[in-house]
Amino acid sequence: MTKTRISALMGASALGMLLTAGAVQAQQSGNLQFLIDNGPQSVAVAEAWVAAFTEQNPDVTIDIEVRPGGGEGDNIVKTRLATGAMADVFFYNSGSLFQAINPVQNLLPVTNEPWQEGIQDSFKSVVSAGGEVYGTPFAPAMGGGIFYNIPIYEELGLEIPTTWEEFMANNEKIKAAGKTAVIQTYGETWTSQLFVLADFFNVLAAEPDFAEKFTANEAKFATSPAALRGFEKLQEVYEAGYLNADFGAATYPDGLRMVATGEGAHYPMLTFGVGAIAETLPDNLQDVGFFAQPGDSADSNGLTTWMPDSVYIAKSTANPALAKAFVGFIGSPEGCDIRNEAVGATGPYMIEGCELPEDVPPAVADMLPYFQEGGQNAPALEFLSPVKGPALEQITVEVGSGIRPAADGAALYDEDVRKQAQQLGLAGW
Repeated sequence: MTKTRISALMGASALGMLLTAGAVQAQQSGNLQFLIDNGPQSVAVAEAWVAAFTEQNPDVTIDIEVRPGGGEGDNIVKTRLATGAMADVFFYNSGSLFQAINPVQNLLPVTNEPWQEGIQDSFKSVVSAGGEVYGTPFAPAMGGGIFYNIPIYEELGLEIPTTWEEFMANNEKIKAAGKTAVIQTYGETWTSQLFVLADFFNVLAAEPDFAEKFTANEAKFATSPAALRGFEKLQEVYEAGYLNADFGAATYPDGLRMVATGEGAHYPMLTFGVGAIAETLPDNLQDVGFFAQPGDSADSNGLTTWMPDSVYIAKSTANPALAKAFVGFIGSPEGCDIRNEAVGATGPYMIEGCELPEDVPPAVADMLPYFQEGGQNAPALEFLSPVKGPALEQITVEVGSGIRPAADGAALYDEDVRKQAQQLGLAGW
């Protein structure tokens, strides 16, 4: 397990306050563990926050621990919480996966901390349980859709697609030119979910009450034509021969490299990937654009959006005041500026006073109109329902690899959801 260790000093008067620039009064030495995922942008921004915080406070030690992403990372988080061995501060999902880690039992509330006054209510709603707020944004809001290589589009004279038919037509032209049309990276299984999850704007356009019915066990992926389409799209791109040859072994960093350097034309992904490209492939950042996953009608073209992942404090922490001070620092405008400097601007912030620089990368500029007045966007299902089956990423690998038909994959996911809903004790299941 990779660790970064930096030393620093925490002050008495500011322990419970929102920290801003400048050193605080010395009080005592302290130690925190900060658990994050292994994404390049996560590591880069965590190291930058720790460096800035400890520079201001020269006697506190913060150890960064790195875990895998996806299902393996979920299991690590749940196991460490269940055994009381969780790091003091950790980064994890908001929304339905947050509900699955039993926040009331395992997390320290931050409802009344001063920095929460600057956090948007829409974010608080996806990190709240039992009347308390538990999270602070780790990143800006995100869109789920498709990164595309701008030079390939220019070379082949392609237009941004607003329907799935147009997208597939672009893929056919790209394939005919001898290039990889769609990049998939099933070596990290979590990345296989995007064609399903990012299609949810299109599901809501067809069935506006799907989320409520889904939560009440009255709607299913296998029996809803609109919800089934995400699984069908996975199957279609595989059967058309559009995928990179190594799709089963390639990883998330491989996917970002391929779309940034033109080894492939399209990579379905969340827009937080912009930060990783800025960190690892800065010379290619201007070559990557973004568009929402198209549906079947250009009239309802819009973006499926994700609330940021969150920073939480474990209830088991031995130093809650220090943990709150560090999390407050992350959730401040200064924390946003540090993030912008470390990994670049990746989307709109959920923190008052946090602003994007004028020179945002093309993929971010492409995303912002969906969030602005007149733009069309809708939350991903996991922010409208507490239910998300943990086996989705394994099922989407099977569908996207031609192992399991789309209809069978959707039905298997419905069964996975049933088990999760029963574990959560939801009515009607």
